[in-house]
Amino acid sequence: MSSSAYVLDSESPEVLGQTKWSVTTDEMLKKDRVVDDYPSRQYQKPTYFNRKDPVIFSDDRQKAPLDEALLDHYEKNGFLFLDHLFSEDEIAKMQRYMQCLRDDEFIKQREESITEANSGDICSVFDVHKLNDFFQSVAEDPRLVRIAEYILGDQVYLHQPRLNYKPGSRGKEFYWHSDFETWHVEDGMPRMRALSMSITLTPNDHNNGPLLVIPGSHHTYVSCVGETPDNNYLSSLKKQEVGVPDDQIVQNLVESYGIEAAVGQPGRIILFDCNLLHGSNGNIIPAPRSNLFFVYNALSNRVGKPFGDTKVRPEYIAAREDIRPLKKVINT
Repeated sequence: MSSSAYVLDSESPEVLGQTKWSVTTDEMLKKDRVVDDYPSRQYQKPTYFNRKDPVIFSDDRQKAPLDEALLDHYEKNGFLFLDHLFSEDEIAKMQRYMQCLRDDEFIKQREESITEANSGDICSVFDVHKLNDFFQSVAEDPRLVRIAEYILGDQVYLHQPRLNYKPGSRGKEFYWHSDFETWHVEDGMPRMRALSMSITLTPNDHNNGPLLVIPGSHHTYVSCVGETPDNNYLSSLKKQEVGVPDDQIVQNLVESYGIEAAVGQPGRIILFDCNLLHGSNGNIIPAPRSNLFFVYNALSNRVGKPFGDTKVRPEYIAAREDIRPLKKVINT
């Protein structure tokens, strides 16, 4: 590891994942504070250390909704591609509802809609399950919920549902990051017991800014540098500049694990762990890229006080009120 980053209590700092963490600062020893196993944005140098939570929380593989090879791949790499869970008719229906929200000028003016910084094009619509009952029914589809419940070993709720649009010709890039780092620091998510399911609604190919992942990076927690500004979400949802890992750490992770592009045709589900480092390039070709995105969190892992001592983010970004387990609803 380069001198631009350091490892706490490391016996072998050159090898990723061979680290130990111990609390040593007065701040972390305060009795009136929950011990933070995943501190970030607190140090002057970037830091990394081992994940302290399981990747798969259920033990009985006989009851798993996925076969063992897929579960092994997910545990090792932190992501899966799942095809053919939805029929062509179901995907077509999702695409129609997606387009309706995108074209709705009223929706565009709502606070749940995030627009590109320069063009004003919609890049995300949050809380889509509250804006449209159809998307609630998709989120509760037993084909999705059973997978989430098994991997997380608990009943689940929606921490953050959204539609992601990357407009053609001018969709912006999004730098490498771990969702958990943000959800932990800014939302108060205690443990790495959440996952994302991204359903592709347009072709995702190598040319239109697909999701990029670093396989295996979910085993390493990267503690980022920099204080969190007030209302950081207002800018971070357009371009993330706080809570991003150090360039040298990213380089080392890429050299160890490589990069994989999450490409696929409409209907592919990209399932990935909350701590997997991911990002995307800009989209300068005419074809847009769109995905329906559900973040499932374990009911026992609901968010509390942000670990970064920041103001809580709005409910449409991080659910914390009236949390109930999802029903398993079969779409008709």
